This record gives sequence, C-alpha cells and structure tokens, in this order.
Amino acid sequence: MADILHQIGIQSSSDKVYQALTTREGLAAWWTRDTQGNSDIGETIRFRFHRPDGSEIGGFDMRVRELDPARLVRWQVVDGPEEWIGTTIRWELRQAGDYTNVLFKHQDWREPVEFMHHCSTKWAIFLMSLKSFVETGKGAPSPDDVKIDEWN
Repeated sequence: MADILHQIGIQSSSDKVYQALTTREGLAAWWTRDTQGNSDIGETIRFRFHRPDGSEIGGFDMRVRELDPARLVRWQVVDGPEEWIGTTIRWELRQAGDYTNVLFKHQDWREPVEFMHHCSTKWAIFLMSLKSFVETGKGAPSPDDVKIDEWN
C-alpha cells in the first residue's frame, strides 16, 4: 500500500478549518464548486470536476466515516477512478498558536501508479486553495484551480 501525505499550516482556528472540510458550502469554496450531498457520518458527498469550458472530467463519491469536531475528518472513497476506490482520505487538525496544522493523508493506494503522482500534486494545489479560502475567504476550487497536465 502507498499513501499521499501533506502538511499545511493555516492561520486560523481549527473550528474554522473543520467547517471548511465538513460543510457543502465550505468544500465547494476550495475543492470543487460541484459538491453535493450530506457530510454527516455514514452519508455520501459527491464531488465532480469540470474543465473551464464546463465539460465534466469526472469525480469521486466519499462516504463520511469519522468526524471529531475541530480535530479529525475521515472519508472512504466509494466511487470514482478505480485507483481511488477503497482508499481513505484523512484530515487531522492540530491547533498550534494562531495556526491550525493540517495533516492530510490519502491512504491505502494499492500501488504508486502514475495517476497517484498527479493526485499528489493536485492535493497540494487544493490544500493551498483550502488555506487561501480559510484565511482570506477566497479559494480556487475546480474549475478555477491550477491545471497541471492533460487530465484536467
């Protein structure tokens, strides 16, 4: 198994970061505008990504597995690209003074395929969008995110 790991500090309270990770409005403001569903434990959140011309690229369905307010969010991928199905996405939040340190993990990839390299870079881009959204109120969700290759 292989994992994608990132850390980012966000100058904000862990409560505010948690809200950006657990509300449809928050998720749509930094990851993808096309976010649907319910973020309660056991529910599914549907994320779809689009090109600037509006055509759909694809997306993921995440089942919410664990929520610990201001501390932890954990999803399991239940639909999307084959490489993602069954993987886990985990957000650990730790308050450190004026910052919330976000430990991000996209865990349990079966093998480090080329698509995993793409996803690692895109996760970093979207984590910067999360940081911008929480700190300034303006993120760069899909389709306004930084494009890195032919997949998007």
